[in-house]
Amino acid sequence: MDVQKIRADFPILSREVNGKPLVYLDNGASAQKPRAVIDAVTQAYSMEYANVHRGLHFLSNLATEKYEAVRGKIARFLNADEDEIVLNTGTTAGINMVSYGWAAPRFEPGDEIVLSVMEHHANIVPWHFLRERQGVVLKWVDVEHDGSLDPQKVIDAIGPRTKLVAVTHLSNVLGTVVDVKAICAGAHDKGVPVLVDGSQGAVHMPVDVKGIGCDFYAITGHKLYGPSGSGAIYVARERMAEMRPFMGGGDMIREVSKDAVSYTEPPMKFEAGTPGIVSIIGLGAALDYLEGVGMEAIAAHEKEIADYADRRLKGLNWLNLQGTAPGKAAIFSFTLNGAAHAHDISTILDKKGVAVRAGHHCAQPLMEHLGVTATCRASFGMYNTTQEVDALVDALELAQELFA
Repeated sequence: MDVQKIRADFPILSREVNGKPLVYLDNGASAQKPRAVIDAVTQAYSMEYANVHRGLHFLSNLATEKYEAVRGKIARFLNADEDEIVLNTGTTAGINMVSYGWAAPRFEPGDEIVLSVMEHHANIVPWHFLRERQGVVLKWVDVEHDGSLDPQKVIDAIGPRTKLVAVTHLSNVLGTVVDVKAICAGAHDKGVPVLVDGSQGAVHMPVDVKGIGCDFYAITGHKLYGPSGSGAIYVARERMAEMRPFMGGGDMIREVSKDAVSYTEPPMKFEAGTPGIVSIIGLGAALDYLEGVGMEAIAAHEKEIADYADRRLKGLNWLNLQGTAPGKAAIFSFTLNGAAHAHDISTILDKKGVAVRAGHHCAQPLMEHLGVTATCRASFGMYNTTQEVDALVDALELAQELFA
């Protein structure tokens, strides 16, 4: 994999920040966009824009063709069937759709949802809605001391009232890769469906939802080097048949009268209103780009980066790394010894052109479990290099010197 060639495809990586070359290590929050995505979005708005599904004129047909082609690209990306892919604005929309459209009408007071303590808020808050409004019980499974998640502990947490397991594929804080295939097998043996938050997992490794065996798998476009406001969720055909519409409006109806309404077939049944046409087209361009590079090649490159970063960061005896699970992804959360707050550390790093995330990373239950209020997080992508790891370490040494 020619990393320098890939870097040349991302215009923003050539800029400077505070007089220093940009070292962008905030990919866990949102990845940068290659020229192919930028060009696809520009082309769609400047020369090809029209509303989809509703017109017979040339531009509407063209926009519809390009928009719907992305459904097939996502299906291939996840090894799913096209009619199992619901297009949306991202993982948050997908999980809320499952909460409102599938879980809410099926769950009763006292029914349980099993979660890991390291879930992102997007895979927590929709279930809290059910707890608040319907008396659903949330059961939490802790991570091990190294940040790994024991699949058997998740399976053992499933009881007679458990109706769903909701778990991340890859922690956005710890970089832990979860054995979701084992969890799905164990949960299904007990008759319990599984939702997987794939926001991070789909970015860093090949994903095969059929091989995993999950019932739901949500992805977010802006983390996949695509536009914000784009994403999708895989819903197994059996689960989709059980799901009511999440939102009502145009595109998801068959007929509407004063006294009745009937709905179109899935997946359109769950796609109300004018969608994010151009964002989805841009996501398709991002998936084309990723396919061109190769997810296996990306995973291998990021493993090299993760191994190198792990060695360098563990050499700083005043740095506290959170999460050291075997096989973790290139995501590193840390604090410094002493009283330096994560926000202060991030500010010093920014002065050196190094962009990291600081805060609770939308994972407050995990922060409580770790005994910290916030961490800094350096998250790497396919365009990052070992030289950028060195730049991070140099900036951290400056921060330590200032705060010691």
